[in-house]
Amino acid sequence: MARWNRRLAVPVLAGAALALMAAPAMAQQAPAAAATAPAPAATPVEYAYVAMVTSEGTIVLALDKTHAPLTTANFLKYVDGKKFDGTTFYRSMHLDWGDTPAGLVQGGLQGIKVLPPVAHEPTSQTGLHHTSGTISMARYAPGTATADFTIMVGDVVTLDANPSSDNPEFKAGFAAFGHVVSGMDVVHKIWDAPRSATKGEGVMRGQMLDPPVKIVSARRVPAPPTPAQ
Repeated sequence: MARWNRRLAVPVLAGAALALMAAPAMAQQAPAAAATAPAPAATPVEYAYVAMVTSEGTIVLALDKTHAPLTTANFLKYVDGKKFDGTTFYRSMHLDWGDTPAGLVQGGLQGIKVLPPVAHEPTSQTGLHHTSGTISMARYAPGTATADFTIMVGDVVTLDANPSSDNPEFKAGFAAFGHVVSGMDVVHKIWDAPRSATKGEGVMRGQMLDPPVKIVSARRVPAPPTPAQ
């Protein structure tokens, strides 16, 4: 980005110099009214909506097809194939720093009967962020995500990509691709569910739900009605 800005600096400076050179010749002319450029139109975002029915209630997700098309298409393959039916939310991570509550819940197929992995779409490319209610892909190395996903409880923006980091993990971050539009109370119920003190390996030890929360089904649904202004 710095190199791109330096390249832009040349015509900007040249334009400023030309304006100063022209000033004496224009000094006796009435100043022209400043033209007001119209604000650029916001790019419309296309969403796909999914209702995930769990044993604790229903979560409705808006998946961002515009900014994270590859990740969204991958998730919808599992939805359309009914592959989430009968799976679980199996992890609840509680963070002990920042605003509370903070952490995430994780669900999916846990590596069973998964499709080929999806290419990594970092937040530095998509412009999305790991704020409260964001859905993101779980993974090992970048480019290994398949079916397992997380939903943020509170803002966990440390999962965003950090292109300036020397750490490859922090540099890549995780692939956010949508957000909860209804059912955050259900997400909180899952997050607050009992956890085993001994289950889980490595950083996930003590974060495994016991028992897991069942995902009954996940289906595409129409867009929810727009709230009245």
